[in-house]
Amino acid sequence: MAGQRDFYWRRLHSLLGVVPIGIFLVQHLVINHFAVYGEESFNKAAGFMAGLPFVILLEIFVIYLPILYHAVLGVYIAFTANNNVARFGFFRNWMFKLQRLTGLITIVFIAWHVWETRVQIGLGNADLDYSLMEGILSSPFMFWFYVIGVVAAVFHFANGLWSFFVTWGITQTPKSQRVMTYVALFIFFAVSYIGVRTLIQFAYGV
Repeated sequence: MAGQRDFYWRRLHSLLGVVPIGIFLVQHLVINHFAVYGEESFNKAAGFMAGLPFVILLEIFVIYLPILYHAVLGVYIAFTANNNVARFGFFRNWMFKLQRLTGLITIVFIAWHVWETRVQIGLGNADLDYSLMEGILSSPFMFWFYVIGVVAAVFHFANGLWSFFVTWGITQTPKSQRVMTYVALFIFFAVSYIGVRTLIQFAYGV
């Protein structure tokens, strides 16, 4: 029974990493990318998202609770998984190790990002607009912290998507898994570009 519960917990962990967390990650970075088209465009996009009906309930049940579950079980997996990189050293084993590492980085990044944005806004210390992110990223340290955090989060999602397709039996053959590797790499580079390009806009205005 314990083994069966562990199986279902891990399946739920895998599912939540894609739906809704992965979808939210891409949507969040795309909305932020409106900053590239100017301060007004970003403020309108951010204002639209903030004005959605039942936004607090959506954030709690579609974002925060799934992320909390995924993070807690992910930390357990990261510290109990058997990493064989030194022994075997092939590509997929390195992806396995990087998946755990980027997961830990992402947890730290999300916690800080939520504090700097949602919590500070809730306390009345900031407004969710272009100037907020511009101020945060004016520090070179914070700029690189955000770059590392965004790239780690996107890698964790893209590589996790590969694992999701295998775990759920969608890609069963070596050929289909190889194709999915290229798809995951494309997603990683494309979404990372969107995220980093936005950070450069906030930090340097270009």
